[in-house]
Amino acid sequence: MGETIFVINPNSTEAVTRGIDRACEPLRMTGAPRIECVTLADGPPGIQTQRDVDGVVAPMLRRIAELDPRAAAFVIACFSDPGLHSARETTRRPVLGIMECGILTALTLGQRFGVIAILPTSIPRHLRTINAMGVSSRLANERAVGLPVVELADESKTSSRMIEVGKQLAADGANSIVMGCAGMAQYRDRVEQAAGVPVVEPTQAAVAMAIGRVRLGW
Repeated sequence: MGETIFVINPNSTEAVTRGIDRACEPLRMTGAPRIECVTLADGPPGIQTQRDVDGVVAPMLRRIAELDPRAAAFVIACFSDPGLHSARETTRRPVLGIMECGILTALTLGQRFGVIAILPTSIPRHLRTINAMGVSSRLANERAVGLPVVELADESKTSSRMIEVGKQLAADGANSIVMGCAGMAQYRDRVEQAAGVPVVEPTQAAVAMAIGRVRLGW
């Protein structure tokens, strides 16, 4: 078994991977598994449709197979958790999806959670997973910022919209909020301060769980 937790960005946008890497920085510590963030070069610039989700599964599984000898665990850093269950059949290492982990973490922080989506078209896809997880009764609401993945790094376009949506979700009754994309990490603190409830960056949630599973041998 390897010693590295591989965090796979299934889209091909390197700026998103750099943001994911920065989000992982607080979880890098002496004695913990190494964390390496990688980009799926064969992926689309952003994963915004079900077709995008389905299309990245095969190349991502190939990448997991290539990395497997060096891996302690894998994190799929896309909020649609593409290929999560297929990946768990591909490797004996732990495989964690950021949507599943982000929601599970949010449920420990409050009775009802909200989700900040990127686009309105993402919401039905997310609701299918939330229903499959059996936690739809604890969803306060999901709202979209209305920006594509590749524009999220533009702070002038994104920050005020993220804060607005976070406040709306808190008003909807969310006691905690999950950021519905791996590319939103840089806005977490601002949204949390404005909304007044805990905000979960889902890649951090998944990597934290991966570290625990590796250390405890689960």
